[in-house]
Amino acid sequence: MPTLRILAFSDLHLAANRAAALVTASSEADLVIGAGDFCNARQGLDEAMEMLSGISVPMVVVPGNAEDDAELRAAALPNMTVLHGDGAVVEGLRFFGFGGAVPETPFGDWSFDLSEATAAAALRTCEAADILVTHSPPKGAGDTTGSGLSVGSTAIQAAITRLQPQLAVFGHVHESWGFRGEVGATPCANLGPRPNWFEVTV
Repeated sequence: MPTLRILAFSDLHLAANRAAALVTASSEADLVIGAGDFCNARQGLDEAMEMLSGISVPMVVVPGNAEDDAELRAAALPNMTVLHGDGAVVEGLRFFGFGGAVPETPFGDWSFDLSEATAAAALRTCEAADILVTHSPPKGAGDTTGSGLSVGSTAIQAAITRLQPQLAVFGHVHESWGFRGEVGATPCANLGPRPNWFEVTV
């Protein structure tokens, strides 16, 4: 069976040097995943898209808590598939995406936050997925803050456990960037803004 080489990242936060590295790396990718937080506090999303405009392969993206789904759909590049509470088949792979911060953060009105109940209801609509893309991590995996708190989502954890996709990727908790682990048999990764590479079977 064919495999796709996937480049994935999260939490760009308007970092021009990080974006340039991702654009360069994308020349070796079949597909790119962006797991949210392209801008900062709802500001600069168009600028972030311009930074990523050198990526020519298909992209699958979800909103972070720094931008909402409507803002991301409006700003998205032509090669981007924006997912939030829905799925799509891209390059032969079944994706399902859910963005925003789950559970709610203490960050204030600018943050695109969603409750566990809202996330659970949306994720229950997914019957199967090869890759689950969320902005928030699942509870207990790549979700540890600098003070040692586990702030991941129980709804996302339950969805990974139920669906057992080939891969689950996320970001949001900066202190856990680079985390690799498993929920059940599913490899999971808290991406961060550096290039992360995965090979997934179609």
